[in-house]
Amino acid sequence: MKNLSRRFARTMAAVGLMALAGAFTFNASAQTPGTAQQAKPTIVLVHGAFAESSSWDGVIRKLEAKHYPVIAAANPLRGVKSDAADVASIVDAVKGPVVLVGHSYGGSVISSAATGKSNVKALVFVAAFAPEAGESAADLAGKFSGSTLGPALAPPVALADGGKDLYILKNRFHDQFAADVPAAAARLMAATQRPIAESALGEPAGAPAWKTVPSWFVYGDADKNIPPAAQAFMAERARSVKTVVVKGASHVVMTSRPEVVAKLIDEAASR
Repeated sequence: MKNLSRRFARTMAAVGLMALAGAFTFNASAQTPGTAQQAKPTIVLVHGAFAESSSWDGVIRKLEAKHYPVIAAANPLRGVKSDAADVASIVDAVKGPVVLVGHSYGGSVISSAATGKSNVKALVFVAAFAPEAGESAADLAGKFSGSTLGPALAPPVALADGGKDLYILKNRFHDQFAADVPAAAARLMAATQRPIAESALGEPAGAPAWKTVPSWFVYGDADKNIPPAAQAFMAERARSVKTVVVKGASHVVMTSRPEVVAKLIDEAASR
């Protein structure tokens, strides 16, 4: 019985690994050579702090309607270097060109993950950080006035390793993070928010890929997490190919205005 159980476990593990590999190679390998679908790059979406992969749902629907292969990565939110290594592994598993899209802290992650990756053809920063080497998310958020995130944070949650996790208070989440999202949807987002390690926000970034990879920026002028002035500064510094400022949009512009974000990603992917 024990031997049977072990054989079953090994079989299921093998099936799981094959399924995981297939998830990243299907779109590139299953299409007929020379088709328009094959030419489309894979879009890898990386969420930021206090969000999770479902924040991209509206964008995914619009990109898939245009036949883009899409992966919404689960960002661990533990540290720029380690999170970027995870995303870089996904990039390595994709057959063909990739467009990396990062929201908020995810911008720091994609800029690091893309460094040295020849298949990354574009970066899209969605209400996101685009740090210079040695800069942290905390540095950039504090560079300009306008962020009200600090007072909206819940008391840090102590971790077993001595670190701390940060959440946004549920009763502040809607106004702080997602003011232009319906209240019922914002309540769900508050309940499912992913915490970020406090140390991740202060971790200095490495060499930025935006210096060598064409970059696009989109953000809302009502963002309360990252000051719009900071985002304008980063876009200009990165020599953004195109910057879209969405009037009245909150920090989660990809959730509230998916059509705008998907259109910019399509432009970046089509260039």
